[in-house]
Amino acid sequence: MRPGVFCPACGKLFVDIKKYYEGGRGPRAPGRESALGLGVVTSERMLGICRGRRKFLAASLTVLCIPAITWLYLFAGSFEDGKPVSLSPLESQPHSPRYAAAGQRERESLEVRVREVEEENRALRRQLSLAQGRAPAHRRGNHNKTYSMEEGTGDSENLRAGIVAGNSSECGQQPVVEKCETIHVAIVCAGYNASRDVVTLVKSVLFHRRNPLHFHLIADSIAEQILATLFQTWMVPAVRVDFYNADELKSEVSWIPNKHYSGIYGLMKLVLTKTLPANLERVIVLDTDITFATDIAELWAVFHKFKGQQVLGLVENQSDWYLGNLWKNHRPWPALGRGYNTGVILLLLDKLRKMKWEQMWRLTAERELMGMLSTSLADQVSGQDIFNAVIKQNPFLVYQLPCFWNVQLSDHTRSEQCYRDVSDLKVIHWNSPKKLRVKNKHVEFFRNLYLTFLEYDGNLLRRELFGCPSEADVNSENLQKQLSELDEDDLCYEFRRERFTVHRTHLYFLHYEYEPASDNTDVTLVAQLSMDRLQMLEAICKHWEGPISLALYLSDAEAQQFLRYAQGSEVLMSRHNVAYHIVYKEGQFYPVNLLRNVAMKHVGTPYMFLSDIDFLPMYGLYEYLRKSVIQLDLASTKKAMIVPAFETLRYRLSFPKSKAELLSMLDMGTLFTFRYHVWTKGHAPTNFAKWRTATTPYRVEWEADFEPYVVVRRDCPEYDRRFVGFGWNKVAHIMELDAQEYEFIVLPNAYMIHMPHAPSFDITKFRSNKQYRICLKTLKEEFQQDMSRRYGFAALKYLTAENNS
Repeated sequence: MRPGVFCPACGKLFVDIKKYYEGGRGPRAPGRESALGLGVVTSERMLGICRGRRKFLAASLTVLCIPAITWLYLFAGSFEDGKPVSLSPLESQPHSPRYAAAGQRERESLEVRVREVEEENRALRRQLSLAQGRAPAHRRGNHNKTYSMEEGTGDSENLRAGIVAGNSSECGQQPVVEKCETIHVAIVCAGYNASRDVVTLVKSVLFHRRNPLHFHLIADSIAEQILATLFQTWMVPAVRVDFYNADELKSEVSWIPNKHYSGIYGLMKLVLTKTLPANLERVIVLDTDITFATDIAELWAVFHKFKGQQVLGLVENQSDWYLGNLWKNHRPWPALGRGYNTGVILLLLDKLRKMKWEQMWRLTAERELMGMLSTSLADQVSGQDIFNAVIKQNPFLVYQLPCFWNVQLSDHTRSEQCYRDVSDLKVIHWNSPKKLRVKNKHVEFFRNLYLTFLEYDGNLLRRELFGCPSEADVNSENLQKQLSELDEDDLCYEFRRERFTVHRTHLYFLHYEYEPASDNTDVTLVAQLSMDRLQMLEAICKHWEGPISLALYLSDAEAQQFLRYAQGSEVLMSRHNVAYHIVYKEGQFYPVNLLRNVAMKHVGTPYMFLSDIDFLPMYGLYEYLRKSVIQLDLASTKKAMIVPAFETLRYRLSFPKSKAELLSMLDMGTLFTFRYHVWTKGHAPTNFAKWRTATTPYRVEWEADFEPYVVVRRDCPEYDRRFVGFGWNKVAHIMELDAQEYEFIVLPNAYMIHMPHAPSFDITKFRSNKQYRICLKTLKEEFQQDMSRRYGFAALKYLTAENNS
């Protein structure tokens, strides 16, 4: 076979005539300079021909013109002023007979060699075209990137040069995604863990995206509650989210035997044509364990390459699962070759509906299940199995995506054969049950990429798309209006602004289970914390066996530290009735009352104990409060049961197991009434002297600056968000309870103890910053004025009490 270079993207063969001559053919082979003078390029240069339209045209002209140039060289170039020019330096006499005879022989010899080259060119083109048709998909084509036509990218030069979608079958320009075209993405999600995975996937998509996005989330009730709140508080421009009730779709696939780790929800991709809106023509379907390393618009552009009856875009499976050789008696579902992985799917929904996809996959599944009911795999059917069985019968349905669109890091993976360099990769699929612990020579790179998005500050993704108008959002417009009404020259502007800040919130960050008590007396402990109070969680769980609702103020990176801490704690992992709600950091203040409101809003019991994270409740307090709820008839009366608060200055404390033991420690100076030496007014109305001898609950009156810890019904008023950081946050809430005519009842056999810790950043700022204290006083006065407007004449006592205190 003669030396040549085949361009797989263009389907053309280029013969390197220089090498042909250097092979020693013919009596006289031109030197390097002569060959280049004829317009012949070396094989190294030929490999770059398809990188642009200009180079492609130049290369095509070069190949087509080789014979013409040769003939011109032979005939036109052999005459000068109508006389032949010598081809040999030895025969320099133009009128010599020997010169004429030699020239004739040379021309005849070159004519023969040119015909040979042309014939070999045609033969090799036919052979390599056949070879290309048999080559694996991941070896065909180039890896140029595609982008939506968005300004501000580092690839604007390539865009202007016309470089488009990778793995093109042609060198010419393909249609690109329009600048403001909406990209539709469907994700099936169920449960707490999958919801966390969706957040990381969405972050990776948002990080690279340059187009509006419309997420279609097929979710169970848990995932919908979590993700609806997350997207609502995330407020990312040019992103729309719709939910579809996965529980209502269970009947569509529940007849299929399934014990696959993805569960019945893994089968729901089969019913997307029926679930998604009838006017939606195409969608990208993603598993939750996907990480994007490129703009999703590149994948959306691949739809333009579908031809004929191709309706499914899939990447070949990179494990040997469907080959059936993983272990003895392994009998997989039928598949075409290695089969296809459904972690990333391009669906042409309109064509699938016309093909009656619903009937197609159901008939295939029923037929295959009848033949496999006797096998051990009959109870492990996944949606991927049924997709592959359909494709086995109808291979024309598939457009095979290049493997870099779904690099599968699973057990028995062959993903390393998919790429030469990690920079080629576009989508990483953690589809192994071991997730980040898979074996791969580049696993550190993959893990670091995943962790980058896992801990990436989601607030940074709230950026507008340049030149793409977002849909009107009522909440966003109201927020902007409220902020515009604030005076930016006000010295307390930052305090006022905090009241309107929308903090991204991830509810139920860990698995949560709660069984309601049959007697309707259950009580949830409510508290909030930041990273520096994390060590209190285990102790509180040991002291309080009932349900707990916690709001944690963390950054994205701290949320992952908390996750690792919780998963490494036997105490926390053994408790499923603790709800952890992450409120992500934003702004310069600790939004203490917002955190309390988040924790209160998601209490699932009729009553709640409003506490703080640095207090340990007495042993048995949970059961004691449930009995007190019945005794004091909280269900039908407006009462706030007060749990007296004490404190210790010792980091190691032998916690009192009874009221008698606590009184003894008070007498010995081991314990003190809470804040008696720095803020007596805060708890003085509790009347600790009376509590020492009380055996029955007693009522106390509200006084200025009173801030006890109370048990109230779930429908009590929220905390006022204008108070942030340190100061007046609980005082304002107790004042509003009193304004709503709650009775304050002290429980005689209940107590809680404050544990010592380093001063918080907010109390330090309060003590050192005069402007902070001035603004807090201003906010307090404005709150009292608001109380007067809301509650009328009765609220005037708060102003009087404040003036007299």
